Amino acid sequence: MLEISANVKKNQAVITSGQLNKLPVGSYLLELWDAVEGGTAIYPSDGFLRLQINENTTGISGGIVSSITVDDFTKQISDLSQRLKKEVSEAVVTGLMNDKGDKGAGAHNATYRGANLGGALSEAQAAAIKAGHFDDLFIGDYWTIGGVTYRIAAFDYYFGTGDKPCTDHHVVLVPDTPLYAAKMNETDTTVGAYVGSEMYTTGLSKAKTTINDAFGSTHLLNHRNYLQNACTNGVPTGNAWFDSTVELMTEQNVYGNQVMGALPSGGTVNPWDANGNHNHLIDKSQFPLFIFRSDLISNRQWIWLRTVVSAAAFATVDGAGHTRADGASNSAGVRPAFSIC
Repeated sequence: MLEISANVKKNQAVITSGQLNKLPVGSYLLELWDAVEGGTAIYPSDGFLRLQINENTTGISGGIVSSITVDDFTKQISDLSQRLKKEVSEAVVTGLMNDKGDKGAGAHNATYRGANLGGALSEAQAAAIKAGHFDDLFIGDYWTIGGVTYRIAAFDYYFGTGDKPCTDHHVVLVPDTPLYAAKMNETDTTVGAYVGSEMYTTGLSKAKTTINDAFGSTHLLNHRNYLQNACTNGVPTGNAWFDSTVELMTEQNVYGNQVMGALPSGGTVNPWDANGNHNHLIDKSQFPLFIFRSDLISNRQWIWLRTVVSAAAFATVDGAGHTRADGASNSAGVRPAFSIC
């Protein structure tokens, strides 16, 4: 094997005949190697360049030996980089799987990738979600549809929950930014809690239409959720089961715990007591997306959460990133969570 150096001239990698004068007459296979960050790029990626040496090196067939444009070489390096990223991602997931090769929600909830999934939900992606193995889908991956970036926040978050158990495998999505701005109520009141708010009854209609248009109503998960529907003196005093598709997030969804939300003052923690703590919810834990990417919690946007804080205010996420509460008549960003199946 002979190793020689090529020079780049006018977008071509050039090897001179003088560099080959040590080779006897015959047929040879040629590769171009280039050291890149994290490895070596080899051109061509499949097979070899063929080189025929006759009686002297001026008889080399095909003119300039091993010629490749800089643009082609750049593409080869880019392709190699993408393959390496894919192999690393697959290796990480494989390491998280058990010895039975389980590819369920657990491994995918534990892996952040942040890849662009395209401008529409593909048949292959929908099939991977329906099967519950979520092949080539990871936390932080996103679709950009109609100018909105919808990012994967969790896998099978609601699976097995509800008074009627959710049995559909699904992916929870959250848009990177609000779909629009709206009020929780026309006045500063939280009577009726989240379900009693104008946001719940009419304010989410535009979001539901946008989401249905983006993913199709047949792919939108409809599951049973436990939502607050009564509030007395600024404290939630009732919950009930409702069909749920598109909802504002809770403080627990974004922060992992309740920060501003109202708790009973001097009452009990018994959820069956009218003065008890009625913050027992299905949306009780943080979406994995916000564990990996805390910067996406606010994303420099002021948004509503559905958590009751007082007789006048619901929780919000401030654009500066801190927790906050605002009067229900304020107009803030509508950034709901929903699931596709």
